[in-house]
Amino acid sequence: MPLNPEAQRIIDGFPQLDRIETPPNAAAMREEFHRTWRMPADLPPVGAVADTALPGPAGDVPVRVYVPEGTGPFPVLAWFHGGGWTIGSLDENEVACRTVCASARCLVVSVDYRLAPEHPYPAAADDAYAVTAWIAEHAAELPGGGDPSRIAVGGESAGGNLAAVVALRARDQGGPRAALQVLVSPVVGHWADGRASYDEFAEGYFLSKASMEWFFTQYPRDADDLNDPYLLPLRAGDLSNLPPALVLGAECDVLRDEGEEYARRLQAAGTPTELVRYDGVIHGFFGLLATELSVAREAHARVADALTKAFASAPGTGAGSAPAPAAGADGGA
Repeated sequence: MPLNPEAQRIIDGFPQLDRIETPPNAAAMREEFHRTWRMPADLPPVGAVADTALPGPAGDVPVRVYVPEGTGPFPVLAWFHGGGWTIGSLDENEVACRTVCASARCLVVSVDYRLAPEHPYPAAADDAYAVTAWIAEHAAELPGGGDPSRIAVGGESAGGNLAAVVALRARDQGGPRAALQVLVSPVVGHWADGRASYDEFAEGYFLSKASMEWFFTQYPRDADDLNDPYLLPLRAGDLSNLPPALVLGAECDVLRDEGEEYARRLQAAGTPTELVRYDGVIHGFFGLLATELSVAREAHARVADALTKAFASAPGTGAGSAPAPAAGADGGA
């Protein structure tokens, strides 16, 4: 399908948006992002927002906790931002986190995990897992009060990768089982795996193939890391006995095919999984571009609805029972 007109305006307004300069520099790219990005003026209301820190494997991990109106204990979504494990921040997900918090009436704990290349793999994954495990034991201590029996994990792009990794590690290591994993345009494979979306949308669609190539020079320590399913979940031989999943993706995105392949493999392994493709849409539609792309409202509502249903079905002694039946791909508005 042709590009969504709103997506086309974004691309037309920033013709060099997806170009990676040579040699790129992570610190400079972060500084440029903070210089040019502006927090939206009209933020969705929530009960409270608190910046704090939770224990991690290498010291405290900064988090931003969004609290809905009302009285807890509330279910909890651990959310991981995107940015190729290298350049993301909590701020870019402010609208998405607030909207989901209010709509699903859950705490959203947005995690400021360590970034590469200063902290290569497995630093980000270790932080994500440690924060989720802490929530499962101490949710009641969070601002607003959380319910440790009702937790979920989610993220966009590299954050979707971390959510999927947390789910895998929890299964394998006896960790907390989430009621739902929300994977938005997740990085679950490698740019050189030969998927068609990497060729079809290599340049000119916000996130480029060159950008992904560069991110993969920053996060892994060496080539051996690329065989580790805790870095690339599509490398996992067994995807059974994982939490139910909601996988959202954009049609015009290099990451499209790997996200859809992961969803199909989850379904084949017996994991209840809903897969949604938003036609004509580009990468970043959920968080970073939420105020520019009106499709974000539909995506946020879908996530909030899935969380509400998953939390309602959680047994109360540990999250993660069966949600609604698995669904196939469909076109979003």
